[in-house]
Amino acid sequence: MSPLSPPTDALEQIEITLLLEGVYQHYGHDFRGYAPGTVRRRVLHCLQAERLPTVSALQDRVLHDPAAMTRLVAALSIQVTEMFRDPSFYRALREQVLPVLRTHPFLRVWHAGCSTGEEVYSLAILLEEAGLLSRTRLYATDVSAPALAVARQGIYSAEKLAGYARNYTDAGGARSFSAYFTQGQGHALVSAPLRQNVIWGQHNLVTDGSFNEFHLILCRNVMIYFARPLQEQVQGLLHASLVTFGVLGLGQHETLEFSPHSAHFETLNYREKLYRRIA
Repeated sequence: MSPLSPPTDALEQIEITLLLEGVYQHYGHDFRGYAPGTVRRRVLHCLQAERLPTVSALQDRVLHDPAAMTRLVAALSIQVTEMFRDPSFYRALREQVLPVLRTHPFLRVWHAGCSTGEEVYSLAILLEEAGLLSRTRLYATDVSAPALAVARQGIYSAEKLAGYARNYTDAGGARSFSAYFTQGQGHALVSAPLRQNVIWGQHNLVTDGSFNEFHLILCRNVMIYFARPLQEQVQGLLHASLVTFGVLGLGQHETLEFSPHSAHFETLNYREKLYRRIA
């Protein structure tokens, strides 16, 4: 029986529910509040990749094989990223946020859901050009261990640099973008000064708590995959992790409007989804 043709939609949903519950009970990774449509597509993709006939068979495998579990986490954790993705967002950071952060003697920044690191290094470049990187501790976290392994290395395909450079220019960058990399054999290594102030760590926004107070938090294009109750839970975590007057940056299709936490923020830039904690 094809994994894309389950006996009934109702049975398939039961299997997916049991899979997510088993993953949570055994490994502590909680995907139960993710948007159902996203979960279903990703689970069916895993069935094909694992060459299994049913979701129940996938559950059996991931509960008994940690390597299969790692692959499932990678599939459920959406890894879509590039350097200076949405350049106008980084221009807004450069023009509206960094001048305010400059008033602090030391900065703590959290990039939550950092994927393979391209956007973390983009932020590091902005901080460097603003003269702030040397006094910033930049924490970058993700639920996916394989994604973090790529991010820590800071090695990316040289073919992508031209597109990244265009994004950088559109974001207000005026320096030589290639100077931030060492290139060779089809790959580009992020320069050491950009890497040395980054602390990488595995963190699950769904099950893990706050671990510091930050002046700036970026959590972009993560909560769009969550159902509303989970979005509100994570928004509460981000609020608790910000200092008063700290800044939160979300993705273009994410918002604090209609959130129970909205009264704790004022909007700095509605289009770019930049918010400042006021209470």
